[in-house]
Amino acid sequence: MERRALEKYKLLIEFLAEVLGDNCEIVLHDVEDFENSIIAIENGDISGRKVGDSLTDLALNVLKDQEKLENDYLTNYTGKTYNGKELRSSTYFIKNEKEKVIGMLCINIDVSKLVEARDILDSMIGKRNDIEKNNNEKDQSFSENFTSSIEELIDSIIENSIGNSSIPPKRMTAEEKKEITKKLDEKGVFLLKNSVSKVAKKLETSEATIYRYLNN
Repeated sequence: MERRALEKYKLLIEFLAEVLGDNCEIVLHDVEDFENSIIAIENGDISGRKVGDSLTDLALNVLKDQEKLENDYLTNYTGKTYNGKELRSSTYFIKNEKEKVIGMLCINIDVSKLVEARDILDSMIGKRNDIEKNNNEKDQSFSENFTSSIEELIDSIIENSIGNSSIPPKRMTAEEKKEITKKLDEKGVFLLKNSVSKVAKKLETSEATIYRYLNN
């Protein structure tokens, strides 16, 4: 069983938490159990999560299309908690002998206070230096939202996708709803239980219509 292979990483989670301090959350995910993905966590108060909570939208993206990942890890991308706290996150992908991702070791550093301090300095100084400006203009290929349950995860992804459209669902054309369904599928939403009914409700259409969009 793959979870047994992840057990040896639990001690590493504790070690990293002691080394990096209270401002850093360390998490071990079993990606084969969507609803109870977190099997070890230190400093979970940063994101408000605990052992037994679900995986994230980033993990779902990875599982949907593992071939998109060119590296064995991702570093220094932005993360955001349910209450808007900003994190700097990195993820190491734990793979089996067949190179399939079976787990994730994640490090989430709370930078919210640093961001507040930077904004105060910016308002006083009037401008940022060129290096910081260039860093902010870089394209962020990855980002992550932290939720505690599958229901919150589905709602978060759906709301973000619909929120990117200026047209409310009741005024959307069939083609526009089909496009949103496609984007949700690309993000791995339909790997989750009860996602079709939730998407149908949010888009104000029937489950049969969502299945038809997916088949097409």
